Amino acid sequence: MGDRHTMPELMDENDVVDLLLRQHAMIRDLFAEVESAPPDARGEPFQRLVRLLAVHETAEEEVVHPYARRKLAGGDEVVDERLAEENAAKDMLTQIEKAGVDDPRFLANLDLLRTAVLAHARAEERYEFTHLRAETSQAERRAMAAGVKAAEALAPTHPHAGVETATANMLIGTPVAMADRIRDVVRKAMGKQS
Repeated sequence: MGDRHTMPELMDENDVVDLLLRQHAMIRDLFAEVESAPPDARGEPFQRLVRLLAVHETAEEEVVHPYARRKLAGGDEVVDERLAEENAAKDMLTQIEKAGVDDPRFLANLDLLRTAVLAHARAEERYEFTHLRAETSQAERRAMAAGVKAAEALAPTHPHAGVETATANMLIGTPVAMADRIRDVVRKAMGKQS
C-alpha cells in the first residue's frame, strides 16, 4: 500500500467532493483494518484512524460546512445536523481512546463508532456533497480541496521518532491541538487559491 492510500494530503483529487469521497472510503478501510488486526497489533492502525477522523472532520468544519451554509438551500439545517453527528462521534471516539485498545469492549464500541461515522458520511454525501457540486464552481471546489489537503498535511500518518518537524511534533498531540493549527493553515491555503 503506497503513501497515497494512507496520507490524504498526497491524494491526486483537486475537486473537494472527489477528495472527501475518497477519504470516506479510506475511513471505511481503516475501520476494517483495525477490526481485523490481531489484538496486540490494533494500536497502530487505531491511532491512524483517530488521526484521520480528527483532521478529516476539522477540515470539513473549516472548509466544507461554511460553504454549505452559504450556498445550499436550507444549508444551516443541513450543517447543524452534520455537526451534531460529528460531535456525537467525537464523544464516542474520545471514550474509546481513553479506554484503550486492550479494553474488553473495544471491538463492540468500535463497531458502534463505525456505524455512527458511516451513517454520518452517507448523510454528508447525500445532503451536502451532491448539492455542493451542483452549486459551486470548479474553481471554488479546487480552492476547498487545497484547504482540506493543507489541513490534513499537518497530521503525519506515521510519525518517526527523532525526525519530525517542530510542527509535526506539536500536532501529534490531541485532536484539539491539531484543530487549532489546521484552522490557520486552511485560511492561508484557501487565500492563495482564490
